[in-house]
Amino acid sequence: MAYTPLAIEDYGLIGDCSSCALVGRNGSIDWLCWPRFDSAACFAALVGTGENGRWLIAPSIEWTSTRSYRDGGLVLETVFETATGSVALIDFMPVNNPVPSVVRIVEGRRGRVDMRTEGVIRFDYGNSIPWVTRLPDEAGIVAIAGPSLAVLHTVVRLEGRQMATVGEFSVVQGERVAFTLSYGASHLPAPEAFDVEAALERTDRFWTEWSSRCAYDGPHRDVVVRSMVTLKGLTFAATGGIVAAATTSLPEQLGGARNWDYRFCWLRDATLTLLAMMSCGYYDEALLWRDWLHRSVAGSPDQIQIMYGLAGERGLQEWEVPWLIGYQGAVPVRVGNEAAGQLQLDVYGEVIAALHLARNENLREPAYGWSLQVALLEHLETIWREPDEGMWEVRGGRQQFTVSKVFAWMAFDRTLKDCETYGLEGPTLRWRGVRDEIHATVCSNGYSEARGCFTQAFGSEALDAGLLLIPVSGFLPPEDPRIVRTVQAVERELLEDGFVLRYRTDPDEDGHSIDGMTGREGAFLACTFWLVDTYVLQGRFDDARTLFERLLSLTNDLGLLSEEYDPQAKRLVGNFPQAFSHVGLVHSALNLHQRAVAMRGEAEPEPQAEAAE
Repeated sequence: MAYTPLAIEDYGLIGDCSSCALVGRNGSIDWLCWPRFDSAACFAALVGTGENGRWLIAPSIEWTSTRSYRDGGLVLETVFETATGSVALIDFMPVNNPVPSVVRIVEGRRGRVDMRTEGVIRFDYGNSIPWVTRLPDEAGIVAIAGPSLAVLHTVVRLEGRQMATVGEFSVVQGERVAFTLSYGASHLPAPEAFDVEAALERTDRFWTEWSSRCAYDGPHRDVVVRSMVTLKGLTFAATGGIVAAATTSLPEQLGGARNWDYRFCWLRDATLTLLAMMSCGYYDEALLWRDWLHRSVAGSPDQIQIMYGLAGERGLQEWEVPWLIGYQGAVPVRVGNEAAGQLQLDVYGEVIAALHLARNENLREPAYGWSLQVALLEHLETIWREPDEGMWEVRGGRQQFTVSKVFAWMAFDRTLKDCETYGLEGPTLRWRGVRDEIHATVCSNGYSEARGCFTQAFGSEALDAGLLLIPVSGFLPPEDPRIVRTVQAVERELLEDGFVLRYRTDPDEDGHSIDGMTGREGAFLACTFWLVDTYVLQGRFDDARTLFERLLSLTNDLGLLSEEYDPQAKRLVGNFPQAFSHVGLVHSALNLHQRAVAMRGEAEPEPQAEAAE
């Protein structure tokens, strides 16, 4: 079963707001975790080989393919063209289904096409080979290993061949052949077959209605809607938590070791995600995300984490999967994320800014909302002077990161604004003193007189793309000469082929960079969107539009983005699709549109980059 995963950009996302799958343009599902985003994968070929699980449906002869989503949703159509005809492969995960399922419908479009299916089910991240038996009616198979069960229903005759389930069939124009794969617990009866056409109609309707609610009506509506649908597809509906990405261990450098599990919910993304949802009219989802945030950080303030599980779980122990060879050889494959236990001061600013924003938008607040915010702030007051691992989760030791201090300032600033605006009670005089002290400390120690700009950490001469968030936070105005020079320094030193690196990963004498890792990484797409937003704030509209269009050119044919882009290989890298990249896209599109409207003299709010103030 020799098989090499496709380029990252050759995959598409399907999902049911509990989990998701990645489908290649070759008709192979190479990644699927059941029953949740963070569950063990039963198809793990994406970070291994074909023997680690995949499900192929494709023509038996040479083909070409095109693909698209139906009606602004997550129903994926891949059209295969062959010498004898064409077929459409319709892939989706039914929403509001009694059991987690993947449905695949082969529809004849022209002529007659011989097809084949090959399924390799491997539970536990591609390690557990199941016991496979036929269904009593011969209309499919059941696969069981330990607690997990998968049942495949189809009219196609299936047989076992070299530890895989295979089948051959033909379709003619107008004919439809369906496959449904459902997941269940092995101690319960196997899930029964269901009405596939009704499930397709229900799922189409769900996504069409959801995407039609998008309030943005600017010139980039298609890509904004696709980004919002992607965020919805990465949302765990039961709790409102949003995973950072659908995958684990897609490398930041092809063949490298910068491979992390992103199937968790980051606090770093809280404010911008909330703002994107509300700006596009999705207030119900914004409320669910804010409520997830409240529940997750509730408890002792000194135990706040930078990320949590889908329901706010805190134990995200990291381990390496020894039997997986990694995406195209990039090892290790990691499950869990030990960065959850890091100290990152910026998360206090992110959380409090999100609560402040939600309050401004009149989102219903739990009774303990203000007391929780005060407790977080009082704890931050005792630790803001400490070094931390920073917003980029470095594993090379704690430092006095400039952006961490800026976000600590933001926590006090937003809380003081809440007191002033809503009459909330607190020791405002003391908080104002702390806010001003942090501001003075950053301006003194985070700014290099020699370089004429802010730097990554106190006493450092290095740069960090997070510095682009200083004007966004309201810490200093975008026209401040120190900000102007900082942006210019980022342009000189952190741009690669016009896209922004988070920081330089130049190694020290031991071969490690500031983050404690070896190797390099690609340009960080969210940071490049931040540069677009900064250009808008500084009135550099032509630069903003040009860079934004270049970023849009990096989306794959389905409008999806990963975490990073490798300018040398000219490929998407990092986990995919990445929520933070799509949030950045939405904000930049909104900022550009609102600025264009303002320039025409129409009434519009200020750019969204400032809306968290």
